Amino acid sequence: MTLRAIARELGITAPALYRYYGSRDDLLEHLRADVVADLGEALAGEIAGHEAGGPRRLFAICRGFRQWALAHINEFTLVFASGATAATSSTAKLQQLTEPFGRLFLLAAGDVLLADEAALPSDDVVPAELRDDLAGYRDALLAVLAGAGIDVPPQRLTVGTTYLMMQFWARLYGHVTLEVFGNYPIPLAKPDALFDALLADLAREIGLDTTVT
Repeated sequence: MTLRAIARELGITAPALYRYYGSRDDLLEHLRADVVADLGEALAGEIAGHEAGGPRRLFAICRGFRQWALAHINEFTLVFASGATAATSSTAKLQQLTEPFGRLFLLAAGDVLLADEAALPSDDVVPAELRDDLAGYRDALLAVLAGAGIDVPPQRLTVGTTYLMMQFWARLYGHVTLEVFGNYPIPLAKPDALFDALLADLAREIGLDTTVT
């Protein structure tokens, strides 16, 4: 996809399109931001009936994210399964956490971090080779959270907790991606049941009552 091809589809010249977007990546980044805003709006509706506190909002967002991805494969591909956008640096990815989807996810994660029953892991669970990277990411994440008005005490967001959050997202994202692209290793007659089982596993790993899922 090139700006010239897009301009041709719109019935305008490429120079005319450059009045609005400086490059193909610039256009894709604007499109990505629009998609993320739409996703955030959809997920806000999913959690509207869940009060803050505890893990209920987090798991409602997980379900909503999966449903949105399955219904919007092209948009999911652009935002979550493509390296073609301009925002690929670590700083840019952190700043995306303050966008509609990222902010909702962080608010819900904050509910879990602040829940008394949550089992926050020790830093000892983190492979030694990863601790420096995770410590740096933890510090940057705390700054982004604070800038977004999400007050998580530093002692609740340890290196071990940051590692747990990374693993949580990796498993959620990996499952949804395999399902969206039809790459799950076996045919599934009841994919919803498998996803619910994944959420129950994740709940147990962070010491939460699995009935909340």
